[in-house]
Amino acid sequence: MSHPIPSEFDIILAGGGTTACVVAGRLAACDPSLRILILEAGQHTLDKPIHVQPYQYPLNQAPTSTTVTFNIGNPSPRLNGRAPIVPCGRCVGGSSCVNFMVYTRAPASDYDDWGVSGWESEKLIPLMKKLETYQVHPNLPTHGYDGPIKVSSGGCKLEIADEFIQVGTTYHKRQYADDTNDLETCNTYSPWRKYIDGITGRRSDAAHNYVYNQVHNPNLHVWDGKRVKRIIFEDKRAVGVEFISDPVSCPDADQSSTIVRASKLVVVSAGAFGSPTILERSGIGAESILKRCGVEQLVDLPGVGENYQDHNLVFVPYLAPDEAVTMDPVWRGESILQEHLAQWNSTGKSLIAHNGLDSKIKWRPDDEELKVMDPAFLPRWKEFFQDRPDKAVAIFAAFAGYVPPLSRPLVLPPRNYMGAGYYTLYPVSIGSVHITVTEDGKEGMDFTTGFLDDPSDIVPINFAYKKTREIFRRMASYRGEVAAGHPDFPEGSAAACKEALGPVDLNAPDIVYTAEDDEAIDRFHRDIMQTTWHSLGTCAMKPEADRGVVDARLNVYGVSNLKVADMSISPLNVGTNTYSTALLIGERAAMIIAEDLGLNYV
Repeated sequence: MSHPIPSEFDIILAGGGTTACVVAGRLAACDPSLRILILEAGQHTLDKPIHVQPYQYPLNQAPTSTTVTFNIGNPSPRLNGRAPIVPCGRCVGGSSCVNFMVYTRAPASDYDDWGVSGWESEKLIPLMKKLETYQVHPNLPTHGYDGPIKVSSGGCKLEIADEFIQVGTTYHKRQYADDTNDLETCNTYSPWRKYIDGITGRRSDAAHNYVYNQVHNPNLHVWDGKRVKRIIFEDKRAVGVEFISDPVSCPDADQSSTIVRASKLVVVSAGAFGSPTILERSGIGAESILKRCGVEQLVDLPGVGENYQDHNLVFVPYLAPDEAVTMDPVWRGESILQEHLAQWNSTGKSLIAHNGLDSKIKWRPDDEELKVMDPAFLPRWKEFFQDRPDKAVAIFAAFAGYVPPLSRPLVLPPRNYMGAGYYTLYPVSIGSVHITVTEDGKEGMDFTTGFLDDPSDIVPINFAYKKTREIFRRMASYRGEVAAGHPDFPEGSAAACKEALGPVDLNAPDIVYTAEDDEAIDRFHRDIMQTTWHSLGTCAMKPEADRGVVDARLNVYGVSNLKVADMSISPLNVGTNTYSTALLIGERAAMIIAEDLGLNYV
């Protein structure tokens, strides 16, 4: 269906992901006369089961999925020559409509560390509260109770999570707390809350809760299937955008360009991959990159596309007993699915309103653990973590079900599984995202993840494999390892993976790993370590002299009427699943834009 194209809007958002939906929704509600346009390359998500039914989230990551873009990184020797794949959301609502829905928040100090005026934690905490309705416990001081985004425990509770916590608080000798998302608590086992509405059982995403709920506003437009090519400037003032029909969303559409104008503001909100490449195609970036791609330079801004960061994630599968309740039968579409769907439709409960994740620890090593970790991590520990007790090195979690890793998915026989997930929160390594021209003259992406480039980054990952394995071996549901999803230990190794009749004793000795075993673990991680889907940093909010791209009010240096608002502005990594930060950036961006426009913003 072709859209009628008005000649001009007040505000155009290039990209329709999490942050764009927050900005557009807040501004439209504040001043319904503002003519706002969201251009999104992906398709609408309104009431589509793959997006609103929580249990379906793995389908968005399937190799045939069109709801994400699979960004392929350059092969890396640190990943044993592998080319890593980093998906990001490509639909209205972006990654908020395809993510795992786990609710974590960064420590408040992460935002203070940005050192950017107006973005200090004391200014942001009211916005963190404003955006959420925390349905778990009333009256907690750092949580919100009247916001658009719902946070709950999901549609039921899975026993595997209780086992993980029980072993964690005994064998692993850590404390338990019901809420470790109070912006400071760390190194503590806790339930893992979810971005799932506890009443309806639906995913709590940005599209449905900021934009689709304003269908009554004729001035808020969302055009799906539209890929923004570049920003249009007049004398370095952004006055509009040029876009085409997206070839994936609209394969049969005419590929000719359309220009639409913005009288007040253009906001680039296309994420850590889309935002820097739109800027570069518009002539904003490093001279060498633009020249190579035949783009005339408008502003020399060498920080564009640099500072790429993510978290480093590994999934490891274990066998679970027949009587365990896991996500596997509903993910396989077995007959039990109909029963769960019926319950979800009537009460919002059941495994349909679940993601298989109910417990976690934001982990910091104790002295004993530090002693046995590779000393390559010690300088990083001392310089960054030691005196910052609110910053976790990694998150460990228990999945009730098999989640295949991106790099080596296994086809497993139908039965019950559980899995360890562990990922590091502040890796040192940095990558980059730039436009390039391929050999056949087409535009491509030159994407370097940087994963594991710094030798300290793999150390906590190697340790996490051993520690989570010891925790899982002691859980009541443990029935051994899925050997194909573990390191390839040498024959006769004490660490060899096999099926088991049940758990070991809580006080059983830990597995002793040889140097050869350690090499197998290291090799395994370089083969399998993947994105956590938390890409950020490529249009960093830093001083221009420090290779920044935007200032504290999100203005792109060197031009006017152009802002960037999404995870790409984050100057440093944040110790959280980044949906919480993307929402927060959206709330702050909406407030900044409203102030710029002189609106009475509440």
